[in-house]
Amino acid sequence: MESIDSEIASRIRQDIILGAYESGERLSEAQLCETHKVSRTPVRLALRLLEREGIIRRGEGRGYLVQSPTVEDILQAVEVRGHLESLAARLMAQRPNRHEFLPVMDAAIKSGEGAIEKLIEIGAQDSSVLREAHAANKIFHGSILAGCGNDYVGYTCEQISHLPMLAVGSMVFDRSVDDTPEHFERGLFRMRLGIAQHVVIFEAIEKGDPVRAEGMMREHSHTMVEYIQIFEKQGGDLTVADLIAFSAAEPSAVAAQ
Repeated sequence: MESIDSEIASRIRQDIILGAYESGERLSEAQLCETHKVSRTPVRLALRLLEREGIIRRGEGRGYLVQSPTVEDILQAVEVRGHLESLAARLMAQRPNRHEFLPVMDAAIKSGEGAIEKLIEIGAQDSSVLREAHAANKIFHGSILAGCGNDYVGYTCEQISHLPMLAVGSMVFDRSVDDTPEHFERGLFRMRLGIAQHVVIFEAIEKGDPVRAEGMMREHSHTMVEYIQIFEKQGGDLTVADLIAFSAAEPSAVAAQ
């Protein structure tokens, strides 16, 4: 069960990322206590946690100032995660016990393929099916982090997982456009490509090919932002709101990542 201070931190973090507070705005402990109906102790613990994450910073004197993440912050974090997951894939391909994790990864791939078939049968985006795809994606990526044999890789990924698009196994979700036939087909294409990349990564790890596993994972890990820039924004400037929409939990379009 999540502690009260972690829960409060999650709420404040979400408000900051969604733009409820302006960057540079001072956070009032008293107001936060009133808003969240808690005492000062969990609020103070929550603020210290958020300071460690870089979401807020200490102001002059007492109190904290909002330090809202920028698109550049998130893109840099995506790049870091890509390198970490690539390292994890390489390490896992070198481990003699890697075969212990392969059945779970194979089942996740098959679940993702099954989700695509369900969407084709339905003929439209379906939230419950997309949640199945997301769950399978999370299992696949989580298995690589768990099986790489280096706990600090997963730990470091966890430190940036609070940002949009940075949770392990994140997928590109788009809630900002209508569910048109063209958009549906585009989503299926991206899902198929993601699954195909999973298959290559799986086979490289299975065969003990660390170079291939690392290279494909690096390519795979950078596709999220590329999809948004190429297919969705058509060269326009990204905003944090775009990234939040593309990584929302109730998607209407999806691409495997």
